[in-house]
This record gives sequence, C-alpha cells and structure tokens, in this order.
Amino acid sequence: MIGTWLRVTLFLIGSAVAAVTAQAETIVLRGGTLYASADAEALPDAVIVMTDGIISAVGKSGDIQAPPDARVIDCSGKTIVAGFWNSHVHFTQNVWRNSGAAPAAALTQHMQEMLTRWGFTTVWDLGSDPSDTLPLRKRIAAGEVAGPNILFAGNIFPKGGHPVYIPREVQLPEVATPEEATKWARDWLAMGEDGIKLFTGAFMGDKPVVNMDPAIAKAAVDVAHAQGRPVFAHPQNKVGVETVIQAGVDVLAHTTPGEPSYTGDQLARFKAQGTALVPTLSLFTTVVLDPNVTNRLVASTVNQLKQFSENGGTVLFGTDVGFTTLYDTTQEFQLMHRVLSERQVLASLTTNPARFFKAAKKGRVEQGFDADLVVLDGDPLDDVGNFAKVSTTIRAGHVIYQKP
Repeated sequence: MIGTWLRVTLFLIGSAVAAVTAQAETIVLRGGTLYASADAEALPDAVIVMTDGIISAVGKSGDIQAPPDARVIDCSGKTIVAGFWNSHVHFTQNVWRNSGAAPAAALTQHMQEMLTRWGFTTVWDLGSDPSDTLPLRKRIAAGEVAGPNILFAGNIFPKGGHPVYIPREVQLPEVATPEEATKWARDWLAMGEDGIKLFTGAFMGDKPVVNMDPAIAKAAVDVAHAQGRPVFAHPQNKVGVETVIQAGVDVLAHTTPGEPSYTGDQLARFKAQGTALVPTLSLFTTVVLDPNVTNRLVASTVNQLKQFSENGGTVLFGTDVGFTTLYDTTQEFQLMHRVLSERQVLASLTTNPARFFKAAKKGRVEQGFDADLVVLDGDPLDDVGNFAKVSTTIRAGHVIYQKP
C-alpha cells in the first residue's frame, strides 16, 4: 500500500507546487470589536483591511481608509478574532473519497458543516488516506473548494494494534521494530505529510491495550525531528503516556480517560520537554451509552486538562471531528471552560498553535499577518459559547463561510 500511495502523492505534490493560490479580493471588516490576540485589550469599532491574502491595515474606524474597490463586511455588534485552529481532525468520511475528482460543491458543503462554519482556518488531520486528502488540499489552494489550510500527519501503529473502531479491511501501517518505524516515518514525510502520529496505545475492545515499544516510537520521532516536523501520539493508558515522554513526542493528541490524573513526574517531564496537549474532551461524551461512565470519563479528562494547564503546558484546541460527527464545538468550549478562562480558550484556538507549530504569520490580527480571521456574533470573553457562534470565516483573504 505504501508504494502505491507514494507514487500517487509524489505526483500530486509536484502539481500542487506548481499551482498558484487563487487571487484574494480586498476585504474590509468594519465596526466590530477586535481582540487582536488572546491577551490583547478590546479595540471597539475596528477596521481590518485584507489585501492579497495579507492583513494590510488594522485600526479604529475613521483612522483607516477602505480602498474604493474593497468588499466591506459590516461587523457592527460582532467580535473579530484570529482564525481558529483545530489540531485534531480526520478526513476519513465517505464524502472525502476521490476528492480529487468529486464535485467541488459537495466538498465545500461538507467542509462547511464540519469545519468552516465553526471558524476553522487551519486544521491538523491526524490520519487519513493521502490519495484523497492531498488532492483536497490542492483544490482548496486553487480556490476550487472553500476550506481551511490542512496539515497532515501520517499514522504508525504498533504490531497487532489494529484498533477495534477501525474496520478490519482497512490496511494500517503496523510496525514491530525501530527500523520499520524509521522507514514508515520517512515514507510518510516523503509523500508530503507534515508530521507523524504514533499510536502509543491501541484500544482493542475487551482485549488488552496494545502499546508501542518506546524504542520504536523514538525511531519515528528521530526521523520527524531531523526534518523539523512534529510528532503527535495517541496514548490509551499510563504505559502509552510514558512512551510519549520517553520517545520525546511533541503533542498528546488526547487526554487519557482511563487514568484519573497525570502523575507529578509526568507533569514535570511534560514541562521540561515542552509537550503540548489536545484535550478532545467532548469526544469522551460520545464513546459509551452509560451516563455514569461518561461522567467519570469527562471528570478525569477535565482534571488532566486542569493539571496540564496549571503546570504551564501548551493547550491546543481539537475535537477529533471526522472520527466523531459532533461538529458543533459548543460542548468542547464549555468543558474546557470548567478549568480554563475564556482567554485561555482563545489562546488554544489561535496564538498557542501558531507559536507551537511555528506559523509566524498566523494567530494574531496584525498588519503583515495572514488574513485568517473569524467574525463572531457575540463576545466570547462574556460567554465562552460565543466561540461557536460564527458569522464569517476568512482564510487567506477569502470568505470561506458566511452565515446565511
């Protein structure tokens, strides 16, 4: 399977390099209250001018002159923030199959339902078929499909660790040795993947969890880090978390619902290594039917988020959407808000991922930054639920979603 994907995707990458991103129109947002970053004071009656995909001017109404040919969007009574990141999604649903040839309108419609209507302008896909998703990224860049900037991570599983929630007919890259992990990591990155995701623990239903040996995980991490690429990990239990630490993984792709808390030693090593966390709290409301069990899972994962944040760790927003069909982000915001402030939630959506993934021109609304913005119907610092009330989503100076 790897050989076929490699041949297909190398061709697609070459084509994508030659593709030119569609010209962005000049857009002006006028009259809203702006939070230029997660720690910035509110700027009322703001004006933001976007030209050729870049923020060209930011200031108060009256101080900034809109170009005569600009498309002006009235944001009176609304709130403007930087574009949101979702650092854990999947493009594995049937709608994404054959996305290189599928009708653009259908792809745009589902992208809206799943991502753009919730304000996402950049996402990390942590596992999909690159022969589908690399063409999808190419079509977004060309302006054929309205969607976010997509970053991809290639998956590596432990030998015998085919999770029960993935159909058996789906072939997975299972590795038994560090050498195999090295080869898979190199092959994934050669395809054009932007990072690696390791299943340091695979859920096997009523059978024991299959954990990845730390030496195998470390081999993949070394390949990725040598190329300056991040590594995510899916731990299923304490052993999987320990592998994350020993291997030097960059991002915990989930909290670990089977564990009540992180240990003091784990927290100290997370901090020392600069490990980030994607909590995916709402995911754990969807995995079992018993509400008592659900409440226990949520309590333990919220507690882990509290420990991690209070320890000074970087928190990244993510929902595992695509694996789940819980597109509405309201519950995730509400669960995070049990332990994080509204500004900390905003940071997890904007400045934290931009800094962590070294996207120097994203995460803030400032002159010279990428024109990735979200217009909200209400102020999220008054009510965290307002983060989910998106009026307009703009990526690279294009409106990719506008509420009817």
